Amino acid sequence: MDSPAFDLAFEPAYGQAVPVVAGVERVTVNNPGPFTFFGTNSYIVGSSSVAVIDPGPEDEAHYQALMAALGGREVTHIFVSHTHRDHSPLASRLQAATGAVTVGQGPHRPARPLREGEINPFAESSDLSFVPDIVLGDGQTLSGDGWALSAVLTPGHTANHAAFALEGRDILFSGDHVMAWSTSIVAPPDGSMADYMASLERLIEREDRLLLPGHGGPVTQPAGFLRALKAHRLRREQAVLARVQAGDERIAEMVKVIYRDTDPKLHAAAALSVLAHIEDLLERGEIAADGPPTLAALYRPATGR
Repeated sequence: MDSPAFDLAFEPAYGQAVPVVAGVERVTVNNPGPFTFFGTNSYIVGSSSVAVIDPGPEDEAHYQALMAALGGREVTHIFVSHTHRDHSPLASRLQAATGAVTVGQGPHRPARPLREGEINPFAESSDLSFVPDIVLGDGQTLSGDGWALSAVLTPGHTANHAAFALEGRDILFSGDHVMAWSTSIVAPPDGSMADYMASLERLIEREDRLLLPGHGGPVTQPAGFLRALKAHRLRREQAVLARVQAGDERIAEMVKVIYRDTDPKLHAAAALSVLAHIEDLLERGEIAADGPPTLAALYRPATGR
């Protein structure tokens, strides 16, 4: 199967509300970077009374742009896909200004506990202060004036990641779970590859016609893109397994080969992605380790394989 056809064409139009589809506008934060692309997308859903999805980081210019885009309209709900600092912190200020209730899957939490001596490399990226007023269960729906959004829980990128389905439209706000411009980072202990792959399978089964992600432009042909994304992750898994079978004992050795065409500045993030695959492979008995899986542990083929 072909690799995902990533789409890097995107005009952020910072400070402006960009109509995406009927009843949905996008306002992009001016916070570009290797993990945010051109910046974080905030979405306004509805007409006279609206919901905001992913208000973004605590950024004065973006706050002013959002308030201008709202144009005095009532905001009833603020949905947060997950608690990374580029998505959720502005929720508090927007709530104070509008009186809207905040909605999400729950506070930030890791996919698993920290192991002895382990440091969470993305701890500073996590918003530990966000606690939603309404904790959405899977499939739970909230409605407003001309819109209804249902939670599609998609753990993997973070344990509390949720996508939001715009009911009756076959449109899914996919957060950082699926993006048109790149794969999502899955970095333990916050992220889990097993969870990510299960969540990806959920979206494949949904058959939405349009995905609106937290960064970059829309995924306009989700069915093929999602299947290619799954195949890409499975190929990466096989590459990790092949390096272990070839005698690479450490993640750093694997990264040098598997990501040889990737900017070395991103190798630290790549190592975390390899660790996520290794945790999954260990759980399934495909490989073995000299102790708990960490970036520094030694790995080997499983006995009898």
